[in-house]
Amino acid sequence: MYEMTKKLRVGDDVKELIPQAVIAGLWERLKAMRSEKLLIDSTMAVMFSDDYEDDKIFFMTLQKEGAFANEYEMAYDGPKNFLGKGTIVIFKDRPRTIQMSISDANKQADASAKDAEK
Repeated sequence: MYEMTKKLRVGDDVKELIPQAVIAGLWERLKAMRSEKLLIDSTMAVMFSDDYEDDKIFFMTLQKEGAFANEYEMAYDGPKNFLGKGTIVIFKDRPRTIQMSISDANKQADASAKDAEK
């Protein structure tokens, strides 16, 4: 599971919301979790904390519907405007790829917000 030799794909939805340095940090965390044998499900959610410091951000990974959660910090000193919006990134381990995308819940909330603006 999560063989890092698979193609790593980042959805355009992620690229629009999350800075490239954070995306790279998430891939590094996934690799570390694999080597630490902490990956137990083919789907993993990443939720960002609203809290941050000048040089780091905090996030939580959830697996098995939240039954397995781990908190992490990431060195990051770039713009933090993507935080505080409830954004959830989803990793999915597929047969030939590992996909990073924005959660369906976020997409539905964005669609509802756009409908409300009309």
